Amino acid sequence: MALRIAPESHPEKVISTLNTTHSEFGGHDTLRYGTRSIKTEVLPGHPLENRLNQWEETQWELKLNLARQAYGIHAPVKMMMEKSIVEKRQRLPLFPSANMHLDILMGKDEMIDYEDFLNGSTDPAMSTDSLDLHAAMEHKLNLRV
Repeated sequence: MALRIAPESHPEKVISTLNTTHSEFGGHDTLRYGTRSIKTEVLPGHPLENRLNQWEETQWELKLNLARQAYGIHAPVKMMMEKSIVEKRQRLPLFPSANMHLDILMGKDEMIDYEDFLNGSTDPAMSTDSLDLHAAMEHKLNLRV
């Protein structure tokens, strides 16, 4: 139970177990996993890179630990339950969701990120040019079955 504000700069050495071989040809699958570089597999990344990748997770763990110390064990359990409920999208599949509830729970409601003003314009799948609601609902129902 550490009250860590920032992630570690030098994490433990993690050995990559990702199998990047192509199932049919047996070699490295460059189209799916990018070009293979021995340098990136052997040398660790920059310490700042790990901190940026782990920042939100560390802040969430700090918030849970502080809530546990202040209010008891029920507070972080309630927060984790609320987060898991809110993360599930409950809109129709084609309509974009801002997920304001999750932003409030995670404390992002007072920050302005690039997602706030771009609003999915970088993702062509979120384009409203071809809205076929019936096909999207059938696809969603087929995934459940």
